[in-house]
Amino acid sequence: MFLPNYRVWVIAVSLVLCLGTWAVIEGTRLGSWLRAATENAPLVSAFGINVPRMVTITYAFGVGLAALGASWPRHLPVSPLMGADLIIVVFAVVVIGGMGSILGSIVTGFILGILEGLTKVFYPEASNTVIFVVMAIVLLVRPAGLFGKQT
Repeated sequence: MFLPNYRVWVIAVSLVLCLGTWAVIEGTRLGSWLRAATENAPLVSAFGINVPRMVTITYAFGVGLAALGASWPRHLPVSPLMGADLIIVVFAVVVIGGMGSILGSIVTGFILGILEGLTKVFYPEASNTVIFVVMAIVLLVRPAGLFGKQT
């Protein structure tokens, strides 16, 4: 297998950004404020936290990550529909990982990527279906997802 240095850097930076975002949201005071504001914004505001500014900064960070992601694929033309074929797979990853679980989405995305790649090698016709079969099995066993919390 030939793996260009450029793709190695893309993978490394993507992992650092992904794990860094997860660490900020799960392990810092700002992350706890964000999680609390999504549950009960008026209560967080009562403690003196400027929720609208925090939401604006969060959106700005998300837009920055999206812009970075859109600017990386040098081998693909940039178009408005460049992620349309992945949106269903991303939805399945989030559902399998558990709604609201960033770590669940990271682990599930990695596992499903490997599973889909192996399926393409050994049985290419099923590579588009294997993710949804896994999603159906996981939802039958754990309706909240692998890392989701039961309500």
